[in-house]
Parts: sequence; C-alpha cells; structure tokens
Amino acid sequence: MAQHHKITLDADLPIYFCDPASPWQRGSNENTNGLLRQYFPKGSDLSAHGPEDLEHVAHLLNSRPRATLHWKTPAEVMRELILTT
Repeated sequence: MAQHHKITLDADLPIYFCDPASPWQRGSNENTNGLLRQYFPKGSDLSAHGPEDLEHVAHLLNSRPRATLHWKTPAEVMRELILTT
C-alpha cells in the first residue's frame, strides 16, 4: 500500500488503515487469516506452493458460505455487485 495516496486520488477511493496491534479493527482480515491457516499452517514456506495450489485454495475460500454475508459465498456476493452496477 505504498501508493495508497495515488490510489485515493486516481480512483477517488478513500483508504483506511487500522491502528498497529489492534486486531479487533481488522475482523474480516483476521478471519481470513484463520481460514488460510487451515491450508497453510503458520510458518509454512509459501514458495513451495505453485500458482495452481493457490488458485485452488482461493476457489475453496471464495466458494465457502459466510455468516457475515447472510450465508452467501464471497463469489455470489461479488457476482451480485458486478451485475447491479
């Protein structure tokens, strides 16, 4: 996010950062980290995984219903957002 000022100006999109050492401000991020740990335990060497492995995990996570999305999958919500704009 070194270029966050440029993104903010170019896209007219405000970018917010959480305070350091405040995981409660990053609920979705912390939840996603936990989900990723099911596939890549902490300390894993991610360079051992090829693009196909990472794509597979991304597909699994994006196809997983979430309570915060009223039990829709992230892929479903993204598709709905794209179709309504």
